[in-house]
Formats: sequence, C-alpha cells, structure tokens
Amino acid sequence: MPEVVVAKPREGKFTKNAARRVRVAGKIPAVLYGSGHTPVAVEVDPKQISRILFSETGHNTIFDVEISGAPAAKAMIVDWQREPIKDQLIHIDLKRIAMDKTIKVSVRVKLLGVPVGVKATGGILDQVLREVEIECLPADIPSHIDVDVSNLELWASLRIKDLPHTGSIKFLNAEDATVAHVVSIREEAAPAVDAVAAAAATTGEPEVAKKGKTDAEAAPAAGAKKPEAKK
Repeated sequence: MPEVVVAKPREGKFTKNAARRVRVAGKIPAVLYGSGHTPVAVEVDPKQISRILFSETGHNTIFDVEISGAPAAKAMIVDWQREPIKDQLIHIDLKRIAMDKTIKVSVRVKLLGVPVGVKATGGILDQVLREVEIECLPADIPSHIDVDVSNLELWASLRIKDLPHTGSIKFLNAEDATVAHVVSIREEAAPAVDAVAAAAATTGEPEVAKKGKTDAEAAPAAGAKKPEAKK
C-alpha cells in the first residue's frame, strides 16, 4: 500500500504570513503542482513527510496526496527546506506524477564487497559518485543501485557503463564517468603533503622576521646601503 499524505488547503495561500501561521500550528506549508494542474497551497504533517524522506526510497518515494474535495493524486517530494539551527522542515514542494510518463531522478549507488585492490595491495576505495541520474517510469525507480566492487584491483575504476543496465532505466551521466576507483594510500596523501609545502612556501616569513627583527633593522642585513650623512 502506498503512503497516503493528507493535505489541507492553506488559508491565505502563498503569503508569508499564512506560511508562518501554518508552522506555528505545527504543520508544514507545501505546494502541490504539475501535470497541467494549477498549483495548490496546502499544509501537511511534518512527521509524515520526515518518515518519507528517511525511508529506503527517500525523496523518490511515490505516494498518494489526498486533498478534501479532490481526487487523490500520485506525487513525489521534489524539494524541501530546513531551518538550519533546529533542523526542522519549513517548506516542501510536491509534484504530481503521471505513472505512464518517464521522469528523471537521482538514485543512490550502493557499493558491495571489498575490492581485491584493497585486500591484496593495501589500496583504498574512493567513491566519486554517490548518486547517478536516471530516467524511467515512476514505478521502475529503484531505491538504490547495487554494484559489486570485489574484483576492482589497484588503479581500476568502476564507470557508469559498468553499472547494471536494464531495459527499464536509462543512465543520464556520461558512460565514462567514474563512479568509484581503487587508489594508493600514498598517492592520496601526496597531494595533501604538496599542499602543505606550497602553503608554507607562500606564507613563510623571511628569516630575519623569524628572529624578531623589524623591517628597518632587516634592511641593512639584506645588503642595502645606508644613505650618506649630509655635510
């Protein structure tokens, strides 16, 4: 059974004062739009929305939105805002979904296994892309894409073209885009060491300054001639 979100039409519609009153009442202001319908300002239960966002399918979850006086609509959460200090939801955008039309979504990539390059040669697994863009029918959206990386050797890469391809989904990232690779720990550390050395070379003070001399005292030590006294 799909999740059912009960939405109540908002009084005052899209005004800031109306949204503030909704939050004070313990609800979240939201907008339901898409599929040729006029956008509707509604309020929803924050606990229900949080449960959807933290579920296995997350923001890709398709659920029913029920508004009094209107038929239920299939929808997804396409955008949300949080208050940074208390980390509370303060607004969400809901989009109507047509189940017979393809949509574009981001899906998490889940790496399975320990690469042979990590076990045998002491490399480290670096995941470059944690999500990939796909296009498919709403009913075919996977909760995540599983891929076995056990055979990855040192310096080997997993690319978009290596992900499991099916007839139901289309990858939108470049086929040669790197999803993950096994690299050397030493090679990973080298850029950091170089960065520290470069920073020291850029910000390092002259030797005379380290000894506590002033600019005026340091000038003669650098070989500058003192002006001759006027006769």
